[in-house]
Amino acid sequence: MSVVAHGSRATSSSARPVVAGLRENWRQFSLLVLVNAFVGAMVGLERTVLPLVAAEDFGLTSASAVLSFIATFGLTKALSNLAAGWSVERHGRRWTLVAGWIVALPVPMMILLAPSWSWIVAANALLGINQGLAWSTTVIMKIDLVGRRHRGLAMGLNEFAGYLAVAVAALMSGFVAARYGLRAGPAYLGLLIASTGLLVSVLMVRDTTAHARLEEQDTPGQPDIQGRMSRRWFAIRGVSSNPAMFSMRQAGFVNNLNDGVSWGLFPLLFMASGLSLRSTAVLVATYPATWGVFQVVFGGLSDRYGRKVFIAAGMFIQGFALVGMTVWQGFWAWMGALTALGIGTAMVYPTLLAAVADLSQPRTRAAEVSVYRLWRDLGYVAGAVGAGLLADLAGMSLAISAVGALTAVSGIVVMFRFRERPRAPAS
Repeated sequence: MSVVAHGSRATSSSARPVVAGLRENWRQFSLLVLVNAFVGAMVGLERTVLPLVAAEDFGLTSASAVLSFIATFGLTKALSNLAAGWSVERHGRRWTLVAGWIVALPVPMMILLAPSWSWIVAANALLGINQGLAWSTTVIMKIDLVGRRHRGLAMGLNEFAGYLAVAVAALMSGFVAARYGLRAGPAYLGLLIASTGLLVSVLMVRDTTAHARLEEQDTPGQPDIQGRMSRRWFAIRGVSSNPAMFSMRQAGFVNNLNDGVSWGLFPLLFMASGLSLRSTAVLVATYPATWGVFQVVFGGLSDRYGRKVFIAAGMFIQGFALVGMTVWQGFWAWMGALTALGIGTAMVYPTLLAAVADLSQPRTRAAEVSVYRLWRDLGYVAGAVGAGLLADLAGMSLAISAVGALTAVSGIVVMFRFRERPRAPAS
């Protein structure tokens, strides 16, 4: 399809005019927000119940064994993030999104019918592929639609929908599990969500490649060195010779490392203290709910005041909250710590995505976003393996405190290594 630019507007030979902007594309943007809510709900269904399924249905007592499903999820999600960047360039945004939903369909029934823990681990491998393909694609499509001016707000809305849905699904799964069993209720809800997400993506979502081409035409000419680099070089360059991109990727890595720890260890910590399944579900939902709601605020503020201050401050707040989880005990103390953890994560999560988009050229944005998400989601693997081993050796409290200290160190790295690139206004 040929695209012809007219200032900030383009027309295609076979479609309506292509215009960048949040207001101009609000219908498709809103639809993608809804789709990402379905994506988040799929993983939210597991956050309360799966660690408890490991202990109660399969008799696992080792934290490392319990967290194995998170390590598998994180690894396949990280690799799928990278695959999403390749797929959207060759097969289009929309069909990459559809492929992510097709992979999700077997997951709920595998969890329901699992005769052994290995089935749960395999189901989470598929769930990781779903999250990597579908979530990455909705991120890329929203960045395409809004143009340069409102990236932070767009990412705030995207992550708001995804993580608010995580919270709602985590709460619902705990309540239906208390009534129908740890696996049955969440599994049927998951099947309904996956089917709905697939149908909406097939029937209603439109591809946004033309919007990315429009922004590329409106971007002042620069040597497209990145466009000639392989994905392996993208990954290596982000670790070694690019301080700004390195600081973004390490912050994302550590953020998801501590999220993996909270996912796997917090339900066990709450139940071991004597809390009921319903109270545990409320606490588990508090963190992603706060995270989801406040992302809209901080994503938009980062468009005005810059990315660095929110990322660094958010990492410090997360570190303090994680240490607080082990210092203060009880339902209300944990509620306060989880609220602070959610606020800190909300400051970081959409802002990191917007910063990566700031540092990227339109032609290579899909690759840069997918490589960032590769490194970020490898944090799940590190958190599950490292914190699981530390919890087995020294207890859950020490493992959680150590991750909190590491999170604060990550904020220091952002302070000293990240220099923002000025964000040009929209044409």
